[in-house]
Order: sequence, then C-alpha cells, then structure tokens
Amino acid sequence: MAITVRIPTPLRRLTNNQETVTGDGANLAELMENLGSQYPGLVERICDEDGKLRRFINIYVNDEDVRFLQGKETPLKDGDEVSILPAIAGG
Repeated sequence: MAITVRIPTPLRRLTNNQETVTGDGANLAELMENLGSQYPGLVERICDEDGKLRRFINIYVNDEDVRFLQGKETPLKDGDEVSILPAIAGG
C-alpha cells in the first residue's frame, strides 16, 4: 500500500529534504510508525511523548482534518494523500 505524505518545509531536514515521501499503514497510527522507522525524529515532531498528535500540528487525509475524522485511528487506503501542516500564528 502506498500513501503519499506531504512534508512541510520545517520538517524536510528529517526526510532528506524531500517534499513528499511514501509510507504505508492501515490507519494514521500505523503510517506514523512506518514513517518513524524510515525517518528517525519525524514522529517525535508530530506526536507528543504520550503518542498524541501535537496541538500545533494539523494532519489532513485527502483534505479532511483528522481531528474531525478518527484522529490517529483514521483509516487509510492505497493512493491516499496525507498532509502534515504546522499551525501558523502571528500578529
């Protein structure tokens, strides 16, 4: 199963400067585990020490925010696109 993952600029140093990477998993949690084995340090930037998605990171599966789906249990299928977006604040 191939899932495309879009990597934001601040995290690309962990993916050898790749804008997109591929991974697999039946759900977002499994995908994160797979990406963690391929790109050490990446998951720690996305999830906290309890394994929960960090508040300032937004993750979308096919343009749907996982917070309004099933969070890390959101099912994935071949061809899905996952986007990781850091929240932006300013004034």
